[in-house]
Amino acid sequence: MILARDFYLRQVQTVAQDLLGRKLVRMINGCRVTGIISETEAYDGEKDLACHARSGKTQRNRVMYGESGRAYIYFTYGMHWMLNCIAGEEGYPAAVLIRAILPVEGLVIIQSNRAPIPEKHWTDGPAKLAKALSINGDLNGVDLTDPTSELWIEKGTPVLPAKFIRTPRIGIDNTPEPWKSKLWRYVLESGLEAVKKDIINPDMEINCEQDTKITKF
Repeated sequence: MILARDFYLRQVQTVAQDLLGRKLVRMINGCRVTGIISETEAYDGEKDLACHARSGKTQRNRVMYGESGRAYIYFTYGMHWMLNCIAGEEGYPAAVLIRAILPVEGLVIIQSNRAPIPEKHWTDGPAKLAKALSINGDLNGVDLTDPTSELWIEKGTPVLPAKFIRTPRIGIDNTPEPWKSKLWRYVLESGLEAVKKDIINPDMEINCEQDTKITKF
């Protein structure tokens, strides 16, 4: 079941925590390429000096000010795409950065997109998972609640607070306090074991391996 708009219409920290254990789905040539979300970060409006909206609305971040449940995908360091989910009320720029996933379906496609990187590092970072799932700027602003968008998030297996840890966000060393030290990064502690009840369709995996032409971005 795809997560509905109401899921995202909450405080961004709540959404970031609740995304752990959910299943990120990317459709590529009719093939499901998926992973369990295992790490997220929350970015909370113009007041948050680590957030892209800290200087107000721009052409780059305008999606953040729009409807919740949309994908905000931006380019960084001249080489990497990053996937975010818009959260909260329209007009308030808050987003959850998807930092890592645990691959589940479409493993042949992920392997091809990430070769020659070892399996344990296929999707353990935001740029890595974007490359693995062929996510780029063409998907910026897509509706994550719409199954025709080719990118959405399914219910998966929600994770209890005891199953994840909170830390400061990564890569914001130059951000002033108190924002630098906010414990707004959430990491699944137990890996796939914590979400092993999530349903995996083995037939879909076979079809992906045999019949799907791999598309790279």
